Amino acid sequence: MKHTPIGIVMMNDEREHVWRVNEKENMTVLSQWANFLQNNLNDKTGGSPEIVIGSETIKSISVARKIGEQLVRANCKQVIMCYNVWNFPYLVWPFIQTFGIDKPILSLSNNNGAYPGNVGLLATDGALRQVGIRTHRIVGDVNNPEVQKNVINWVIASQALTSIKNDVYGCYGGHSMGMETGYFHLVPTIKHFGTTVCQIDQLLLVKTMEKIPSEEVEKGFQWFTKMLGNRILYDGKMLTPETLKRQITLYLAMKKINQEYGFDFCGLKGQRELTEHICLGDIPEMLMNDPYDWNGNKEPFVCATEADSYAALTMQILKYISGGLPVLFMDVRLYHPDLDVWDFCNSGNHSSFYASLSNNPADNFAKITLHPALEFYFKAGGASVEFNAAPCPLTFARLGLWDDKPYMVIIKGESLSLPEDVRKKINSETDPTWPHVHARLNCNFSDFLKIFPSNHIIAVSGDYVNTLRYFCDICGIHAIVLDKNTQVANIWEVIK
Repeated sequence: MKHTPIGIVMMNDEREHVWRVNEKENMTVLSQWANFLQNNLNDKTGGSPEIVIGSETIKSISVARKIGEQLVRANCKQVIMCYNVWNFPYLVWPFIQTFGIDKPILSLSNNNGAYPGNVGLLATDGALRQVGIRTHRIVGDVNNPEVQKNVINWVIASQALTSIKNDVYGCYGGHSMGMETGYFHLVPTIKHFGTTVCQIDQLLLVKTMEKIPSEEVEKGFQWFTKMLGNRILYDGKMLTPETLKRQITLYLAMKKINQEYGFDFCGLKGQRELTEHICLGDIPEMLMNDPYDWNGNKEPFVCATEADSYAALTMQILKYISGGLPVLFMDVRLYHPDLDVWDFCNSGNHSSFYASLSNNPADNFAKITLHPALEFYFKAGGASVEFNAAPCPLTFARLGLWDDKPYMVIIKGESLSLPEDVRKKINSETDPTWPHVHARLNCNFSDFLKIFPSNHIIAVSGDYVNTLRYFCDICGIHAIVLDKNTQVANIWEVIK
């Protein structure tokens, strides 16, 4: 998974008789933080960002510029400025102006009475904020677990932003069926996230499908056949070996174009052109988001159904925040007040990973059935993927706009394991041939309706609420965390 280098530096006193005494200890503290980060930032594939340590403490104008240049040469995209003793605050300017004032900045200090790093932090960080530079502050000992957790959360959040800033979204066909909440809102998106879009007509997918080798399609078809057997419910019309192979071909075509263009994530319009003339997009979208296919393990590649661009952007953020986990895209379908359970389902885009939360496809596919596409909506045919998501903690999120200003709704929740008869009853009230997440959210139904920006909701396994708070802060957008213990105001009262 993509990472960006992290710079870590130490601010110091400019008096030579002082820094000559504390230089060694300060560099030791700097190394402690760097080693901690190096050992605790591995993603799901085992990769991690490079940690670049300032070669000496910042104790003069010339050294400040030198360290800034060192970090620039190493291509650092965020910086942790450490404070272990009192420092001279004005030295931050030759450093940060050399390094770049537009990058995420964390001010990190000890909490020590004898060596008041926190005093230096407040003086120096206060100078940055006076001129409108957005920073974050953490104070505490390098060995304090809570402090360590906060630092990791900030670093992951800053990594998510500095990674997504260079991403390009491939939008196949544009937002579907006039869903304007899924539009790629160019100006606020580039302004806050630095991410742009390349619009691709779905015709290119169709033409590329014609060039996909039949042997590779057959390989994928045999993989599905082996995994699912008689749980591929062929009906001789909507779901046939030919329509399933067409879906596999569409996946391979989208994968090929993504690679050729260099897209980092994508969205597939589907309805109505593909779903009425080529095939349903459920299988291709699932495979894109999965951490595997018939060729083995791979990095999940975010793909949003109905080309919902703000869903895709939310998915890409959650992928970075979680260290590369597959991300769920769901319709906000039905709330059951008697159970306090949401049924989140749509015809596609649920990564099969969530069937058993396994990186082994056989574990997940053991719980999956392929059904014929609904002819009423999807005339070209193909398979719909059906399973119930495994129980796990989930972080739900969704980007939205109020008066052209981005915000993110964040909700802690979980996927539930319900009795089979309850599952069947719930699923039958929407569509039993689609994938379902039976979710409980840590928020009130009324607050959800009041503030949620779209009909699509995104989720990833784990608790990333605080990391997403940092992410939104760094981006300069509102984070609206829904909680059952806190009543939320209307969006026009929250965002002025």
